[in-house]
Amino acid sequence: MSKTMKAALYYGPDDIRIEQLAVPEISADEVLLKTLVCGLCGGETMAWRKKGTSRVLGHEPVGEVVARGKNVTDYEIGDRLFVNHHVGRIDSHLSRRGHFTRDPFYGQTRLDPGGVCEFYRVSAQHLRMDAHKLPQNISNEAAVTIEPWSCVLSGLKVCNIQPGDTLAVVGAGFMGQGFVHLAPLFGAGRVIALDFSDWRLERAREFGATHTINPKRQEAEQTLRAANNGRLADTVVVTAPFVSAWDQAMALVEVGGTLHLGAPLPPGTEWKRDGYKAFFDQITVTSRYSADHTDTYSYIRLLQAGRIDAERAISHRFDIDDSASAFQTLVRAEKSLKILVYPHGIPEKENA
Repeated sequence: MSKTMKAALYYGPDDIRIEQLAVPEISADEVLLKTLVCGLCGGETMAWRKKGTSRVLGHEPVGEVVARGKNVTDYEIGDRLFVNHHVGRIDSHLSRRGHFTRDPFYGQTRLDPGGVCEFYRVSAQHLRMDAHKLPQNISNEAAVTIEPWSCVLSGLKVCNIQPGDTLAVVGAGFMGQGFVHLAPLFGAGRVIALDFSDWRLERAREFGATHTINPKRQEAEQTLRAANNGRLADTVVVTAPFVSAWDQAMALVEVGGTLHLGAPLPPGTEWKRDGYKAFFDQITVTSRYSADHTDTYSYIRLLQAGRIDAERAISHRFDIDDSASAFQTLVRAEKSLKILVYPHGIPEKENA
């Protein structure tokens, strides 16, 4: 194996460079994975997250074991693995209360050096907490959705959905499509997608939305009531990181319902509520950052059982040399959902 590898480094939104990095060295308790494919995440386009020096793009890789430390016995050369990019620990106050992803330890762990590169190192803690051999019936491309849509699953766990409830999703990008697609697995009846893009609304129908609303042309609250026996939604999920979207989402929640915040606003952004309505409407506001090992385990089982049509979400494929174009496609967020980068070349069947 070569001692160097290709990697796509982010220096700025218009400055993605392909560079040669050293292939990571592993310890006796670690493994080295060959990157089979990696997804790009919309969170990587958020300007407020761009701090510090350059970094390797991507945190949604699927890999194959090409080297293992002498103490590693659970994984063999050639195994396909999903490994979550951050992992938690058991022995902390937040973890013991179920908040694994909010324990500071979680954010301090990462895959080395990232996802859009030819090889990456997996630490012993990653192997202990959130590494999974992939069943044969889960393709590499479907496996790319494990990290992001496990975050969706994690969010749906706290949405208080009762069987038959109506759920609305404000923002039908890749993550919004995940909420549309997975909500029925939690008991949702009507699922209503809202977006300014008719293309994304058409995709939402394919993912199971029973109704769609384009607020550019339709009054959202009135249209929702017309589709839902005169009521607003029992649960509203907002994935668009804008105050206007959060306000729109809050206006669509029925009394006693739940508003789930599926993406953060930029730091320092104020979001105001009417204190009178906040008391009497009895609306629960929830949020959930990222996914822990219980979420990925659940998602993989649902994927293996054929309950999730993950490959439908793949819209674009790029070679690593075209990572700049891949990132710009992500930034434009037009007719795209999940964008994939192949560090070792796009397989022939994907080019067909």
